[in-house]
Amino acid sequence: MMEREYRILVVDDEKNIRLTLGQTLQMVGYQVQAAVNGEDALKQLATEHFDLMLLDLRMPGMDGIDVLRQAMERRPEMRIVIVTAHGSIDTAVEAMKIGAVDFIQKPFSPQEIRTLVAKILDPERQQADYEMYLALARRNVGEQHYAAAREQARRAIAGDSARPEAFNLLGVLHDTEGDHHTALVNYRIALDLDPTYEPARRNMTQSGPLPRSHSKLDIGDTYGDAR
Repeated sequence: MMEREYRILVVDDEKNIRLTLGQTLQMVGYQVQAAVNGEDALKQLATEHFDLMLLDLRMPGMDGIDVLRQAMERRPEMRIVIVTAHGSIDTAVEAMKIGAVDFIQKPFSPQEIRTLVAKILDPERQQADYEMYLALARRNVGEQHYAAAREQARRAIAGDSARPEAFNLLGVLHDTEGDHHTALVNYRIALDLDPTYEPARRNMTQSGPLPRSHSKLDIGDTYGDAR
């Protein structure tokens, strides 16, 4: 559980979306209320405080852009994430220019929405999640549980895509399976993020067209780190 309970307002005219978001976020400790449209959302903002609003762009009556503008005037400290259907990227970008902090496209998984909300509201917790998934992935590489390691590395990347370690680890996993091209792509991403990250640089020189043992590659930790 987090040290404080953040309050989130979900604004969407689709009942299933409101229920899904509410259950997904409540199960990890957030307080969630729902609004069925823009007018309902603004009415709640007039009397209650929220740390974050998840705002659908396409709703009957007042649309999401109008709600965004008025919500920012009433609660400038509140952060707003736009929820948009596929194909509405231009409008989502417009919303971010107005002041939304991010957007997410439908359909999305529970993990994706939890990761996004944690990144915005609870970055210290998000950092802990990154370290946890990275440690689990490295352990599973050492135990040759490669499918589990891949999933955990991807979860680490979802939590923080600006760090090189998980991309390097994905490269090691692709090298282990003989996918040399994808391995190099991941090593290059790691180096683009941090040109001083030596494990990725070493792996690029050792990577080859044949499957490699993970023990010959650098997964970037203090164990299983044979060079």
